[in-house]
Amino acid sequence: MQTPGTSLHLDGDTVRVYHPEQTGRRLLPLSRLDSLVLFGGVTITDDLLLRCADDSRPVSWLTANGRFRARVTGSTNGNPLLRRAQHQAAETTTRRHALAVAMVAGKIHNCRQVLLRTARDASGHRQTALRASAELLAQRLDLLASTSTIDEVLGVEGIAARDYFAALPYLLSGKEWQPAGRNRRPPTDPVNCLLSFLYGMLRVAVQGALEQVGLDPYIGFLHGVRPGRPALALDLMEEFRPLLADRLALTLLNRKEVNRADFEQLPNGAYRLTDNGRKAVLNAWQTSRRRAWPHAHLQREVEGAVLPLVQARLLARHLRGDTEAYRPWTVN
Repeated sequence: MQTPGTSLHLDGDTVRVYHPEQTGRRLLPLSRLDSLVLFGGVTITDDLLLRCADDSRPVSWLTANGRFRARVTGSTNGNPLLRRAQHQAAETTTRRHALAVAMVAGKIHNCRQVLLRTARDASGHRQTALRASAELLAQRLDLLASTSTIDEVLGVEGIAARDYFAALPYLLSGKEWQPAGRNRRPPTDPVNCLLSFLYGMLRVAVQGALEQVGLDPYIGFLHGVRPGRPALALDLMEEFRPLLADRLALTLLNRKEVNRADFEQLPNGAYRLTDNGRKAVLNAWQTSRRRAWPHAHLQREVEGAVLPLVQARLLARHLRGDTEAYRPWTVN
């Protein structure tokens, strides 16, 4: 929910959406909502918040730019023995390294897929540049395999991210958008503004999946433990960013489903989505979550909304000792 002045109320087994300037009753069945994401100016009543907590339905608050602010969940799910195994793995150098390598490898592989799929429909210098960037990422995968410490893994991940985002202008079909690589906090161009917003939505989905499985979102393997930072959610996000967020952003821009009028520049030079722009992106996000994606490891298609939960369960199985290794989500 993103329109300022909107309030959410519990009405039986539905959410009643009220806005003083809108007529009619808008009811959303709770059974169809796996989470609630609220933006600034949207309020929720205590009885609805408590019902969501009882149902283990997380409620998250984001800024207008998609930056995470707060989250309310119900009681902790899962077996405490699973979280204990997760903590032990995080303290074991070899296991932590292996998990970090798997997650970064999944990210780099899927980044290559974004580049190669776009290159198929491109031509000339643009196609050559995209294929050259994809080849660079293949080399980073080889380099990743030779790492022995977390710092080295982070180093390779940083290099691969630099190579990938250097190709960002070639991933955009028009000359309207000219991002200077990846920038954030704050994003200083519309493309990075859109990416940051979608990463915020992805973080909510991934953290919710981890909590549903019973994993501790704050104890990760690639990202270090810091107060208030959900390290494991950030870890698991890595393999999803290229296809679930980046590709959606590119589609919206290349198909002109969002345009310059959907962004506004603030006095400090930062960009943010307008109310209309945010509505368009949220609608596209919800639609994209219904898309089925190939899962190379499971050898079947999985709906985008379910992918974080599938990977959280695969991670839990590995941490419990049911599988020898964690397999990240990749597409063929």
